[in-house]
Amino acid sequence: MSGLLRAFVPKLLFSITLAIFLTLTTNPAFAASLGLNNGYLSSCPASDNCVVSQDADAKHAIKPIPYHVDRNVAKETLLKVLTVVPRTEVIEQTENYIHALSKSRIFKFVDDVEFYFPADESVIHVRSASRVGESDLGVNRRRIEQIRLALQDLKI
Repeated sequence: MSGLLRAFVPKLLFSITLAIFLTLTTNPAFAASLGLNNGYLSSCPASDNCVVSQDADAKHAIKPIPYHVDRNVAKETLLKVLTVVPRTEVIEQTENYIHALSKSRIFKFVDDVEFYFPADESVIHVRSASRVGESDLGVNRRRIEQIRLALQDLKI
């Protein structure tokens, strides 16, 4: 392989990899599956990289987080917990909904983490989903369970 070609191939591979990554992580279809729809968080896709506490099949199901305090106190406590979850940033919040982004440490893959506080239940419904890939090796489920434990320790 000539010196010029040897220098060009790594740059080309990097450019192709970057283009694929940006295409996958900026896909508008992900935004369409976020938020509330008639009081429900979106269901999970068929892939193994998502958990949700509402209307989920066995593979994607996770329990909602119960609370025993005022709903506003529960929400404020959750927001404080999210400030210490590594590489996580709250990007949207309303009276009954929180949307945060959580990025993986090395490759900076983005997961959408959502919380819904229904008015008629003392629970926080949750959804955590990777934007790319088929498997997250259980990261989304572990994240929600760690948040659950933190909230339990804070006696909500």
